[in-house]
Amino acid sequence: MGYKNAICVLPDKLIAAIQEYIDGEYLYIPRKVENKKSWGELKNTRNFLSTRNKAIFDEYKNGISVEQLAADYYLSPKTVYKIIQNEK
Repeated sequence: MGYKNAICVLPDKLIAAIQEYIDGEYLYIPRKVENKKSWGELKNTRNFLSTRNKAIFDEYKNGISVEQLAADYYLSPKTVYKIIQNEK
């Protein structure tokens, strides 16, 4: 989410109308429904986590303990168990 100064992008009359409701405070304007991005879409987070979780599951199937996987991936054992369950 980027910050833009309203003076640079909105007409003076619209700024004056908005100031009647909120003056000098931050205002979040949500995206239009058709422009919304799904979680992880912008920074490839979803693909990274999917690849990581598959690797964790593959290592688990090859005999690596949950405790070792937790240490290797800097996760709690509980999180590793959840990943294994979801990958099954």
